Amino acid sequence: MRSGVKVGIIGGVFVVVASGIGYGGYNLWTGVTGGSSTGANSTSDSAAKKSGPVTAEEVTATSKDFLAAWAAGEADRAAQLTTDPVNASPALLGFREEAKVSRATITPGPATGTTVPFTVEATVTYQGVTKPWTYTSRLTVVRGQTTGRPLVGWTPTVVHPKLTVGASLRTGGAKTGEIEALDRKGRVLTAETYPSLGPVLAQLRERYGATAGGKPGVEVVVDAGKEGVPDTTLLTLAKGEAGKVRTTIDADVQATAERAVKRFGSASVVAVQPSTGAVRAVANSPANGFNAAFEGKKMPGSTLKIVTAALLLEKGLVKPDQAAECPPSALYYGRTIRNLEGFSLNNAPFKESFARSCNTAFIKKIDDVKDDAALGKEAKEVFGIGLDWKTGIRSVDGSIPAETGGEAAAQYIGQGTVQMNPLNMASITATAKEGVFRQPYLVAADVDDRQFAEAERKLPASVARQLRDMMRTTATAGYGTATGAMASVRGDKGAKTGSAEVDGQATSDSWFTGFADDLAAAAFVEGAGHGATAAGPIVASVLNAD
Repeated sequence: MRSGVKVGIIGGVFVVVASGIGYGGYNLWTGVTGGSSTGANSTSDSAAKKSGPVTAEEVTATSKDFLAAWAAGEADRAAQLTTDPVNASPALLGFREEAKVSRATITPGPATGTTVPFTVEATVTYQGVTKPWTYTSRLTVVRGQTTGRPLVGWTPTVVHPKLTVGASLRTGGAKTGEIEALDRKGRVLTAETYPSLGPVLAQLRERYGATAGGKPGVEVVVDAGKEGVPDTTLLTLAKGEAGKVRTTIDADVQATAERAVKRFGSASVVAVQPSTGAVRAVANSPANGFNAAFEGKKMPGSTLKIVTAALLLEKGLVKPDQAAECPPSALYYGRTIRNLEGFSLNNAPFKESFARSCNTAFIKKIDDVKDDAALGKEAKEVFGIGLDWKTGIRSVDGSIPAETGGEAAAQYIGQGTVQMNPLNMASITATAKEGVFRQPYLVAADVDDRQFAEAERKLPASVARQLRDMMRTTATAGYGTATGAMASVRGDKGAKTGSAEVDGQATSDSWFTGFADDLAAAAFVEGAGHGATAAGPIVASVLNAD
């Protein structure tokens, strides 16, 4: 066997250790497999093409051969053992040449079916600095569709679990200086303590790292290869000097938000200070790199009735204490809108329809509005939706596109083509509480001379008061859908529940938004049903943390 490659069995587990690169493909192949025709990927002209699921023996042999070639620096040889050699080869080559791995030990674990987990213990060497790098990943062996050979199903995550399509590994000087993010009281915020802040901190570094006074270090990163998408640091070889970036986050509220969403598989929450627009917390579960709380696009269900109610109040079409129709269902341009479990209210005031979340009470007023685009206008002109918010990191500021007929009716209750996220709904609630839109922000505008979005007009004082009172009723009256969830919340409080029916999803998404004194919060839980049962407790716990 050639110098630099060692293959052996340790405790019954195959291990390959390689240092250096540049082995001849033929020599590596014969050195690792012994040139035997019994290897999992060996073929002969006379061999019949195999079909059906791969066998356990093929899984073991194929994964062994692939990992051996990869560890030895034979990118082309390893790539030929995958389902996509064209894309696998540069990724495997980049592991050595771009990530500067000078030595690698790859240890496969026991296979589970066709999936083989493995541990990579590498040494990264760059400009005289050497540091160990250890991580785990997995591969899956499949049957090649054209050859019948067992092959590693190619995906970039084989090389590293955080490597995505179009991205690459790179070792070198960081593109931007390191930052030390601080909460509003000067407390340090880290992804280790607050996992949901991982993508937030990465974006803050990308945006402010060059101006915060820090100095770049040397790192192994996943380079996304896209403008505006920050690198993901995998290993720090030499630390730089961190510049300080103060945020509006409150560490205590953030900690509570992290714990609250962690109970669910897919959930997000945002807390905003109504008097200023300052974001006090942002949390997601899972904390997997996508900030769904700021960047998600979902139907918000009946929480959007805050905007619809404001529209109807402004136009004088409803009054909180005036009776409003609430039949079990309503038909509008061929679309039937129903209330939850077909409930109805007889001669009840509009504030009760709002508090009980009667869909039909809102649908019955659409004709009187006489403008299918009115809801979107209200959302933009008063609540700041669609005004290109400049929060300090990436954010999506919601949309209510112009629709007609049945689709417009669906929008009135937060369904159809309406798209929002917890940041948007927390801001809508904050606007209802204050009567004026104040753009949410995570970093002060004067840090980089951003121009905050401004709504065209305020809510009329009487409308703002009536809207707040209806939200208070929803959170405190015996019949209010939010009363149970908000029972523990102290101070002046109001809320709105929501559930959004998603095509192909058995259970509706859970939404809840509320305020308590000078804090507003909104939460979303995927597929969890009624807003009060899942998203409600998240919001309540966050409001109590302030």
